[in-house]
Amino acid sequence: MTRLAARGAAWLALLLIALAFLGPFLWVLIASVQPEATLAAKPVLSFSLDNFRAVLTWETIILPLINSIVISGATAVLTVLVAGLAAYPLSRYQLRYRRHFMLTLLFTTGLPVTAILVPVYAMFFRFNLYGSVPAMVLFLTASSLPFSIWMMKNFMDGVPVSLEEAAWVDGAGWVRSLTSVVGPLMAPGIAVVAIFVFVGQWGNFFAPFVLLDTPEKQPAAVTIYTFFSQYGQVAYGQLAAFSILYTAPAVVLYVAVNKYLASSFGFAGSVKG
Repeated sequence: MTRLAARGAAWLALLLIALAFLGPFLWVLIASVQPEATLAAKPVLSFSLDNFRAVLTWETIILPLINSIVISGATAVLTVLVAGLAAYPLSRYQLRYRRHFMLTLLFTTGLPVTAILVPVYAMFFRFNLYGSVPAMVLFLTASSLPFSIWMMKNFMDGVPVSLEEAAWVDGAGWVRSLTSVVGPLMAPGIAVVAIFVFVGQWGNFFAPFVLLDTPEKQPAAVTIYTFFSQYGQVAYGQLAAFSILYTAPAVVLYVAVNKYLASSFGFAGSVKG
């Protein structure tokens, strides 16, 4: 009886947590189809797509989404490439200060990006980089590297060195073994790092808001700010519709690479005796 009560209490706690997370999503779905939606969205029998029609314009959603895809995608690709090259010697070689370097990386992951935006903002102005999308992508890549290198190194440790040794016997160098042996075998880990960086930068508001000078360059995370007027009024229906369209690409990307995230590292039979 005690065991049954404990299980019931656990299920009740999980149900309450699920409802706490589902509540905001239900509000977004309901408010997106109510033309006169308020903060207290209520289920109604009449629905309308006016909110979606209002936000489905080039300036409101299409261009910001393109900017978000370009910025987040470029940051994810650069981060994966640099993190892979940085993690390789940390994983394969017995470096003298490897432990100190890894601890430094772990420490820098705890530093919020907002803490360094003031000197970065001054540096961008000093070198005439303010408003430059490539420069901001490089900054976002640099800020994503510490934790990405840490994760990439842990994934790379799971690839047996014997697989590379077999490639070295056949005359392959470290670049060839990294791209042809290690890279394909740790594809799930690469996918995890790429998704982590992409989703993190997809929701980044403060850095683009500070470092980009015109709305034509800003991503969708900054465009959300335009639904809040200076007098405190909010277009809740349009904000909900925009939020659904804004989160759709990230969800589609996750579903597309789900097979890599769900797969495991299998090395059995990779090397024959």
